[in-house]
Amino acid sequence: MTAPSTFGLSSEARNLHWLLTNLVEEVPGIQSVAVVSSDGLLLLSSDPGRNAAARQAVEGRPTGPRGSSADLAAVVSGIGSLTVGAARLMEFGGVKHTMVAMDEGTLFVMSISDGSLLGVHGSADCDMSVVAYHMALFVGRAGHVLTPELRSELRRSLEAESTGGAR
Repeated sequence: MTAPSTFGLSSEARNLHWLLTNLVEEVPGIQSVAVVSSDGLLLLSSDPGRNAAARQAVEGRPTGPRGSSADLAAVVSGIGSLTVGAARLMEFGGVKHTMVAMDEGTLFVMSISDGSLLGVHGSADCDMSVVAYHMALFVGRAGHVLTPELRSELRRSLEAESTGGAR
């Protein structure tokens, strides 16, 4: 993973980047991570460079969460919305986390704050309890600082990065 530039960002935004980098580097089996706002927009990614590659993908070429953090964000947002609707329908309270185990990997989605979500795409052989534990640590550390102002700053940072603008 190449760390995104944090030049010009607030200390809170730099700290979130640092937390995300540590999550990816310290937990074996994590392939990609996305922090998504309540409206489904990607705020923070483990590999923002993949986003530009995904946008330039040739039509018909298969892309997905393995190739794009933006695609992971869309999947995380959709699963988050589906589980929130299911919880409301069943009157079970708020959704804390969701896990989808597949043949070739695992998808974890955890609520951060105000509808924001942390999504992690893990390899098939990742230790699910270790990934979930480290996600909970990330959420505990990030949840109180993920204010509307910080969400706006992170969003602007990703947009500037994707258009090649200054960071």
